Amino acid sequence: MRLLRVGPLGQERAALLDGDANVRDLSAHCADIAGTTLSPAGLAALRALDPASLPLVPAGVRIGACVGAVGKIVCIGLNYADHAAEAGMPVPTEPVLFMKPSTSICGAYDHLEIPRGSAKTDWEVELGVVIGQRAKYVDEAHAMDYVAGYCVANDVSERAFQIERGGQWDKGKGHDTFAPIGPWLVTADEVPDPQVLDLWLEVDGRRCQNGNTRTMVFGVRTVVSYISQFMTLEPGDLIFTGTPPGVGMGHKPPVYLTPGQTLRLGVQGLGEQLLQTVAA
Repeated sequence: MRLLRVGPLGQERAALLDGDANVRDLSAHCADIAGTTLSPAGLAALRALDPASLPLVPAGVRIGACVGAVGKIVCIGLNYADHAAEAGMPVPTEPVLFMKPSTSICGAYDHLEIPRGSAKTDWEVELGVVIGQRAKYVDEAHAMDYVAGYCVANDVSERAFQIERGGQWDKGKGHDTFAPIGPWLVTADEVPDPQVLDLWLEVDGRRCQNGNTRTMVFGVRTVVSYISQFMTLEPGDLIFTGTPPGVGMGHKPPVYLTPGQTLRLGVQGLGEQLLQTVAA
């Protein structure tokens, strides 16, 4: 299934993308794409519905972030060896964890804000993992049982805030709109192997990132298990799994975003984002 949320910011309702790419209203069957809706039982109930019986959502309605009521976003840093190289950092021996606040989430077609005082706002296309069940001390053999699905994610980063402002990556990762997700959540049953997916990003029509999840240092199974050793993952939590090379910081000379630009990015089988940059 492809699940999404539609409507004005803060008033999104649950929806489903049918086999003909029509958006169907799910609000009579679930309150949101969040919480228990993402559990195996919740997804099974939605899967049993006949999409043709659901009301059509009018064309032109805003598509919001594909998951609601997100508690936390846990990110994996330097999780592609070639990206670590372009950043001038060693390949990690264990997953590097940092957090993005839920206030940074936005939709796949929303405006992307360039923070006040920013000179180094950067892009990072990533595979996003959506948690469907409470996960604590999960072993790798069972880690995939806790994954509800996947989405396109963009770990937007302000590099000066991240690197030059006294330590801790989080302050360069948490601005409003710095975590576009979607356009939809693709349930795990439709992604049999998340480690074979192409991902890419363009800035103003120029291809900057090309990669494949097979080159992750730590795969989805490993990172779900690893994170659960340090914190409890709840339904609706997101994991951003890292980015391939081609970020602005890695260009020579570096290239960063300014207002008035267009980002287009996608992950194989998960859809595309189209974002316009604006001044905050």
